[in-house]
Amino acid sequence: MGREILITEEVEPPGSQTPLGTPEEFTEFVPSAPISHPTSKRSTAIVLQPARWMPRFAVSVRSRAFRRRFFPEASPVEWNDWRWQLSHRIVDMEGLDRVVRLSEDERGAILRHRGHLPLAITPYYAGLLEAGDPLQPLRRTVVPVSDEYVRAAGEAEDPLGEDGDSPVPGLVHRYPDRVLFLVTGFCSTHCRYCTRSRVVGHGGDYGLNRAQWERAIGYIEATPVVRDVLLSGGDPLTLSDEALDWLLSRLQRIPHVEFVRIGTKAPVVLPQRITPALTRMLKRYHPLWMSIHFTHPDELTPEASQACGRLADAGIPLGSQTVLLAGVNDDLETLRRLVHGLLRIRVKPYYLYQCDPIVGSSHFRTPVDRGLEIIRGLRGHTSGYAVPTYVIDAPGGGGKVPLLPDYAVGRDGDDLLLQNYHGNIYRYPDPMKEATTGNGTPLPGDLDNRSF
Repeated sequence: MGREILITEEVEPPGSQTPLGTPEEFTEFVPSAPISHPTSKRSTAIVLQPARWMPRFAVSVRSRAFRRRFFPEASPVEWNDWRWQLSHRIVDMEGLDRVVRLSEDERGAILRHRGHLPLAITPYYAGLLEAGDPLQPLRRTVVPVSDEYVRAAGEAEDPLGEDGDSPVPGLVHRYPDRVLFLVTGFCSTHCRYCTRSRVVGHGGDYGLNRAQWERAIGYIEATPVVRDVLLSGGDPLTLSDEALDWLLSRLQRIPHVEFVRIGTKAPVVLPQRITPALTRMLKRYHPLWMSIHFTHPDELTPEASQACGRLADAGIPLGSQTVLLAGVNDDLETLRRLVHGLLRIRVKPYYLYQCDPIVGSSHFRTPVDRGLEIIRGLRGHTSGYAVPTYVIDAPGGGGKVPLLPDYAVGRDGDDLLLQNYHGNIYRYPDPMKEATTGNGTPLPGDLDNRSF
């Protein structure tokens, strides 16, 4: 017979019930049987249940020290509650100045801000920032600077032309068999290079709400060619379990929708969101895939590792979409540490994006040659699983265009000339068939001497 203990209905988020005498950093109590639901949202049922033990939600030494210093009023239970993290986001200069020493440039940029993409950082992610270093990679990605107000040539609020490919608000149908479904304009933490900064923070006329969801789902139902739906935003995992459950159940009932993907940064900036209740719900909607936005190896914390582990254990394939950013991750050693770390936590490096030309992003963009150099430094020097596909999302709605270093370097007669990762040239027998017109007449030209 299992040990019995008084517990409350509220067992989520992980770590919200610590049995008496158990060190908070080691274990959490989880009921072995369902608990009766409360009679209302405000009431809490107290029940007697057998208990089992499982590893507690990870809290790193750094996070624990940060909480005790800057949020001493928050208990470990509150800190591990994703709703507490959202309600205590740092959203103004006063809050940020309390936890880092702002430079004059950062201070001026925050004071100057108007409109979309305001400052927003979860307490957890703020704990990863270096208080005295404005050039720290993670800090540069979330703290505004004056360069955001410089508009360079070719930049636009909607550089990818998503609005032009939207048959209904919040739904982008660019590729033949798949759609991008923007379900919210809310993110827990605002990346300063966000492609959808026109939507995030202040949604304007985008109207990402239940009525818009119904219109988007109606379009998907009426378009049999759509087999793949990507939920994005904003961050879909900032929605409640109930809202996500409703969305996924509606999509699952559409016969021609074969699978759903979720694009999110929550495991990185709000890992507390990945609760056992969430993963139990998501498991009901396989095949379900998830793309996670990792930027730098410093984000590979114990908390993020456990969040990804819970998702992987729920059978959800995980891929990382990383944006190449100047002064953040645009060197081979940083990207190598990131992709190796991702594989250790069961996340496949999927895409490496050239930074989109949104307004005020020129200080983040690198030369394309830099990205090709990094891919060349990864390919062959590490596992193929660790090498992402380097892409430019073509401005104006052209879609993702993959970029590769030149490995096929030409021909010599019937041989294709290949250059390997060491720079050595190898021959592959590849006789070229004579090209003909439709009636069998050979085409003019010396085909054997064509180069690549």
